[in-house]
Amino acid sequence: MANVDKLMELVGDFGPFQKKVVTLCSLPLMLFAFVLVGVVFLGHTPDHWCWTPESERLQEECGWTDLEVRQVTVPRSEQSGSFSRCERFGVDWSKSHDKCNKLDWLLTSNATQLASCDSRWVFDKSHSTVVSEFSLVCERSWLADLNQVLLACGFFVGAFVTGYIADRFGRKPCFIASMVGLGISGVGVMLSPWYPLLLTFRFLQGFCGKGAWTASYVLVIEFFGSDNRKLVSMVSRTFYSTGMVILPGLAYFLSSWRTLQLVSSLPCILFISYHWIVPESPRWLFSQKRTTDAMRVAADIAKCNGRSLPHNLPEINLLEEKKEVTPVSVMDLFRTANIRKNTLILSYAWFTSAVVFQGLVLRLGITGNNLYLDFFLSAVVELPTGLIFYLLVDRFGRRSIMAVTNLTGGVACLIVPFVPMDYVWLKKSVVIIGRLAVAIGIETLNFANTEMYPTILRNIGVSVCSSAADFGAVVAPFLLYRLASIWQDLPLLLYGVMSVLYSALVTMLPEMSGVVLPETIEDVEHLGRGKNKSKDAEGNSLIV
Repeated sequence: MANVDKLMELVGDFGPFQKKVVTLCSLPLMLFAFVLVGVVFLGHTPDHWCWTPESERLQEECGWTDLEVRQVTVPRSEQSGSFSRCERFGVDWSKSHDKCNKLDWLLTSNATQLASCDSRWVFDKSHSTVVSEFSLVCERSWLADLNQVLLACGFFVGAFVTGYIADRFGRKPCFIASMVGLGISGVGVMLSPWYPLLLTFRFLQGFCGKGAWTASYVLVIEFFGSDNRKLVSMVSRTFYSTGMVILPGLAYFLSSWRTLQLVSSLPCILFISYHWIVPESPRWLFSQKRTTDAMRVAADIAKCNGRSLPHNLPEINLLEEKKEVTPVSVMDLFRTANIRKNTLILSYAWFTSAVVFQGLVLRLGITGNNLYLDFFLSAVVELPTGLIFYLLVDRFGRRSIMAVTNLTGGVACLIVPFVPMDYVWLKKSVVIIGRLAVAIGIETLNFANTEMYPTILRNIGVSVCSSAADFGAVVAPFLLYRLASIWQDLPLLLYGVMSVLYSALVTMLPEMSGVVLPETIEDVEHLGRGKNKSKDAEGNSLIV
């Protein structure tokens, strides 16, 4: 088959075309940030208290303020002194004829007469959320968790289905269809009048989001040579982090969750224009024996980069196009020894990265109780992730960075609970270092994952392995809260052990720094045996 890396070198593997494509295909990452972490604002639980029958009449007849009505209808917690969120005073106000003149007496006489909220609450009206609209609090609070769980389930299922579609029918059609589906399902979430319907659309959001993310990343990275593939990860991560920085501002100024959902969904439809702007991956076209289409794309790349294909380029046997291409499946990731080893280790790495990162986010707060400021600061911390990755990945190699960064994150999980509260600045500093380290490790893992599979399995390999992170995102909250009920710091000990094991396992992976992308399963099996080609040892033959 064609030596695609040599061909890409001839047409230009780091020119104006690659810079244009990496920018265009990184734009969706800003929207992916809204989908992945937007639940922090969409599903936020605002301040609330029980609605009490006759409360409106008390305001009208007695002229009391909202606070005064709450004081006589809602008890206070003995521990914190704040108003109870799930109980009210069980008083029949319709039978009290002199209630307006006995405010002081009412405040002291109702302490033991408590009742449940009867499925009606009053919410803080500064921002509406899914929780406030569907009353997902108190005994119904577990339903709020399903919002993110169904999204993660969609990611998990989408990893297998869309990964197969992208490897079987092409990266570009999978990306475009997934982006359109992401936009439509997002609008469906916004329009949902019932919570079960909203959860259905959240599942579809996850399904389409997984396809869009993996297909766009693999599509772009296959246009680059081995020396410049890291630029893809740097740019895509920077766009993603920028989306996270923008999100709290949008959420703050758009007080309705439906408006925020609409604003973050509609732009997805615009990416249907990429059908005419972004070409299909020539690597994928060659793997499907569509050599004529592949050479046409190569000619367009050369033209954009100010180059031209050599006139003495050997003719490609067009009969190759008639050969049947064997369909790929998930089982191909486990058929041979090296690919099977890579799949198992990378899947565990994705799972651990998600669990540890979620643990740092959920357990180790950075600031106080200001949701928007907390999120903004954590996003700013992650903003240099792409640049740090870019500067380190070739200097130290993929394996070393994954091992060291995740070990650092695990140690941070172990240290922070034992730092005295008198040293708040130290606790916050360790949290910042740990979260940044894990973020860099995740970006390196994402980058390395694409390099360790041949072209015919690359998209499904990334999709299936990264689906372990989706499972980790579902499991992480349950691990945290269940283990914390035994001992508050027990979850962090688990995260630390998982990270140490991660660091040991990734040293068994092949180092891909300076190695061309493998084209066949045989290329992957030869990695680490001295038989794989580096960029400098490819030879001069274009057709092998």
